[in-house]
Amino acid sequence: MKFLFAGAGAVGAYIGARMARAGYDVTLHARGPHLAAMQQRGVRVISADDDFVVHPCAVADPGEGGPYDVVFLCVKAHGLPSLVSQLAPALGRETTVVSTQNGIPWWYFQGDNGPLAGMRLERVDPNGAVSSAIEARRVVGSLIYFATEVAEPGIVRHIEGNRITLGEPDGSRSERVRKIAEALVASGLRAPVTAHLKSEIWVKILGNVAFNPISALTRATLAGILREPQTRELVRNIMQETEAVASRLGIELPVTIEQRIAGAEKIGEHKTSMLQDLESGRPLELEAIVGAVLEIGERLQLPMPHTRAVYACTKVLSQKVQ
Repeated sequence: MKFLFAGAGAVGAYIGARMARAGYDVTLHARGPHLAAMQQRGVRVISADDDFVVHPCAVADPGEGGPYDVVFLCVKAHGLPSLVSQLAPALGRETTVVSTQNGIPWWYFQGDNGPLAGMRLERVDPNGAVSSAIEARRVVGSLIYFATEVAEPGIVRHIEGNRITLGEPDGSRSERVRKIAEALVASGLRAPVTAHLKSEIWVKILGNVAFNPISALTRATLAGILREPQTRELVRNIMQETEAVASRLGIELPVTIEQRIAGAEKIGEHKTSMLQDLESGRPLELEAIVGAVLEIGERLQLPMPHTRAVYACTKVLSQKVQ
């Protein structure tokens, strides 16, 4: 199997490097100094108990070397429209496309049979740019449960975790998902296949939709947000509004709001990804994580005053770093 990691930053270069070390045919697509470093010196991965260098093919054009058997989309959601416009040569007739984005993915309502079946989310798929480039039949969803960063061009630091959960949007256990999971496991990652991908998406969103924008606005860690009674209550209110959206879509969350808050509290002095992006001057994943949830709530005519207020303030903040 040939694998392309399109937009191979911290996540894509990490997974791709591990798969390359395991002997898989891997191509990394990147740009700028990161691409140049990988082409010249390979990819170095540094973690607490490992340090290795591999030399997979690294390209500026994601279509180069295509078609591929599996394409991982590793840019953040706001980077997808520009990326997918370059992908056509990478996609063969049976190419599988694995999404890794946070928040509500563009494909969520494609092939769905719920109350919003077929809905296109404008906030993550503006003018249908993504869904028109990637057919729904190609998509496999994933959820990333590890932390990595590009320490410097060509060098990825693995901070914690090693799990990437895979699933078909319709909940089936397909042969293609099994094969991708087997390759990831052979590369040293945990890669469970879930039949409840959409439920797991909402469990992750339940925390992200509250903690990410509040952390960006306050510059506080998870523990810092939860130590203050008023922001703790704000987290709870946003989670309740989000839970109501999921419920209207037929999603029964396997964890309670109090359990989700307690889990975040245990993580402690951790900066959310949105706060890290803000501090680094990178665009915020606001639309996929919060805006798309509000868009769904609007279609379902659900009031979401707490989520909307925090979103509005974070929107102003995000415009200062774009």
